[in-house]
Amino acid sequence: MLVTGTEDLLAERAVDRLVALARERDPQIELTRVDAAAYGAGELMLATSPSLFGEDKVVVVEGVEKATDDLILEATDYVASPQPDVVLVLRHGGGQRGKRLLDAVRAAKHPVAACEPIKRDADKAAFVTQELRRAGRRMEARAVRSLVDAVGSDLRELAAACSQLVADTTGVIGVEVVERYYGGRIEATGFRVADAAVDGAAGEAVALLRHAFATGVDPVPMVAALAARLRVLAKVSAVRGRGPGAERELGLAPWQVDRSRKELQRWTPEALAAAITAVAQADAEVKGASRDPKFAVERAVLRIAGAVRS
Repeated sequence: MLVTGTEDLLAERAVDRLVALARERDPQIELTRVDAAAYGAGELMLATSPSLFGEDKVVVVEGVEKATDDLILEATDYVASPQPDVVLVLRHGGGQRGKRLLDAVRAAKHPVAACEPIKRDADKAAFVTQELRRAGRRMEARAVRSLVDAVGSDLRELAAACSQLVADTTGVIGVEVVERYYGGRIEATGFRVADAAVDGAAGEAVALLRHAFATGVDPVPMVAALAARLRVLAKVSAVRGRGPGAERELGLAPWQVDRSRKELQRWTPEALAAAITAVAQADAEVKGASRDPKFAVERAVLRIAGAVRS
């Protein structure tokens, strides 16, 4: 089994799940872990060779993206003719190193688990919902959105937040619970600033922005949050009137589409274009074109808020 991709949390869970399945079949199964970066010739043959008493084995090779030449050569030969009583798990964290081995795994039609980063808010929301479902709990849609806004940049942190909420609360988890635990962090992110700016609430947006800067938030991710928020508006605007099928193809969560539809009632195409231009200018300024990046972001926020029809 090849577990590939740069999302470590998903990869760790995939490997743990494979080991757990093997142990369900045989609680006494022998587990061997191999560090591909420190691999020496012959280790794989030793780890996968039949045992004296015929027990099954699980061999987990970590860090294939840093593998020695010996590991790549020997594992490539092995996957063409594997031992029937051995579960071999290859963990590759991304990059070109070991490509020959990965190609051999795929050519032999062994299973592959792709663990790539979850970037879209809709997918992060689905991840939260699944985390809660695994724990036998539910969370309101607005609460899911608030949690993703607060800690959604890192999947491991998002999973930890779900675990904390499950451990500390009972019943359906509402938005007030999420904001009680993570409200300060939500306010200190660009998402709240972007929400206020897109809503035309210039005073609130600037106050939140200055609070974020006071708590150490860098201007660059603030601009990124503004850009992401306007990008969603632009996507929904581009398919207006083409029916729900076109909206489903956007890859957005239903709440994002519904919210954008309502917000677009106060936005003209010209105003949206002007707001996007303001953010593009701020992006250049915070990356070196301005002596005062914080002022550049604040000016963009005011321009966005000012573009909204009252």
